[in-house]
Order: sequence, then structure tokens, then C-alpha cells
Amino acid sequence: MAKKKQRRRPKKYFSVWNAGVAYGNLSILTRGTLGGVGPIGFFTGDTDLASTTTAYYDPTLKATSDVTRISGGTELSLGDVLSEPTTAWDIIQSNVKTNAVGMATEAIIFNTSATVLRRLLRTPINRSNKIIRQLGMGVQI
Repeated sequence: MAKKKQRRRPKKYFSVWNAGVAYGNLSILTRGTLGGVGPIGFFTGDTDLASTTTAYYDPTLKATSDVTRISGGTELSLGDVLSEPTTAWDIIQSNVKTNAVGMATEAIIFNTSATVLRRLLRTPINRSNKIIRQLGMGVQI
């Protein structure tokens, strides 16, 4: 008869370390894609993105062409994305193309250093977790 696998149970605590690393990765992504705005700034930033289209007559071509100007597109916020979704998406795409290598490099360095630091601090973290576990708060480092 086949042996039953033991079911893996989820952790019963919230890891502050994992939350910090997750926030760091989210910060790298938002700063690279939204023009230097962090996760908190994305939700609390001003809605200032606007695109205006004006008609321009070119006398040499004897034709009219439309010129679109974008103002306030340096730092995007949630209000900008909701008010001007197509313009915001174009800005996000151009930011990703510009910053992709830098974001990848920063993410690799950040995650590697977080892993190394976690291993270096293993003993103090484990001692702290023993004390925190006795409090029964459901949180660990």
C-alpha cells in the first residue's frame, strides 16, 4: 500500500522579514514603472496628469495636424491612472523600457543581500523569535 504524503500546513505566523523584503521588491517595481514614486506615493499622490490636443496648421504642407501635449506625467499616481488610463499606460510602458535593466539589477542585488543578511543574522533572529513566540502575537521576524 502506498504511503500517504503528509499535508503541508501553512505557517501560523506573520513574518516581518518577509513583509520587508516584499515591500522592498514592490518599491523597486513602482519606482521603475511609475517615474520614481514609491508604493505609498502611488496611492497618496496628486492627480495632475493631463493631455491636451490642439490643432496645428502647417503652411508649408497646407495641412492641419494634431499636437498632443502631456503635462504632469513625470510621477504617476492612482488618480492619474484612473483619470487618464491610456496616457498613463503609455508612460508606464516607456518607463519600463527605459528602466528594465536597472530594475532587474537592483532586484537581484536587493534579494541577494537580503538572503545573505538573513543568514548572518540567523542566531539573533532565532533568539528574538523564541521570545516573541511566547507572547503569542502570531508575528515573527
